[in-house]
Amino acid sequence: MISDGMAEILRLLHTASWPDVAEDAAELLAVDGIAVSAVTASGEAELLWSSAVISRDFEDLQLTLGQGPGPDCLAGGAAVRVPDMGGVREDRWPALSAEVSATAVRAVFCFPLRIGAITLGVLTLARSTPGHLTSAQGDDVDVLVGVLTRRVLDLGDPQLSSAHYRDLEPPVLHQAVLHQATGMVSVQLAVPLAEALLRLRAHAYGNSRTLTDTARDIVARRLRLAPDPHPTDLPDDADED
Repeated sequence: MISDGMAEILRLLHTASWPDVAEDAAELLAVDGIAVSAVTASGEAELLWSSAVISRDFEDLQLTLGQGPGPDCLAGGAAVRVPDMGGVREDRWPALSAEVSATAVRAVFCFPLRIGAITLGVLTLARSTPGHLTSAQGDDVDVLVGVLTRRVLDLGDPQLSSAHYRDLEPPVLHQAVLHQATGMVSVQLAVPLAEALLRLRAHAYGNSRTLTDTARDIVARRLRLAPDPHPTDLPDDADED
């Protein structure tokens, strides 16, 4: 059985285009932040809907590092519940483990938005205190996941559906600017796209910045990455005198 509060949130989600109820949903579920991300053509997650800075910052951190409960949920198509981030084995998400203590996040719960075997996105709940969700909160989450899955399915590829964002008013789509920056770095450094993305991630992490902010600087031409001074791919005659 779902709560009366969740029933009202679901009613608004059925009748309005991404209504401003994310904060209400977070409060109802006793978490500090809620975020919904959809899978793009590149296979990564694009933030669609969030309630607070804690959620956006954590999504950006996972995007920068390329690891965490969100990416695992997306890759495996199964819920990832972490009631205590401080108790996670360091080798599970080594880079995230080193950074998460500097954030306000202490518990994370990720739920896949699935249609059959296809994962369309992820619902992420973030909390500043450790602990499990209650059974009642779990019931509310289950029905919320179903409704959000249908909403994400209606969007199609978020990069191609900008009209659907008129009520979200995001500053800029994370993946759109990331794809553009990756392409620019690929051309500038004459490296494949996969390596260009790794260079972007390394620069962001090495300078304690988010991947999104780094990508924006690349696109705005405020930043240009330097070529690797120690390339791993040497010409065939590199060992010849």
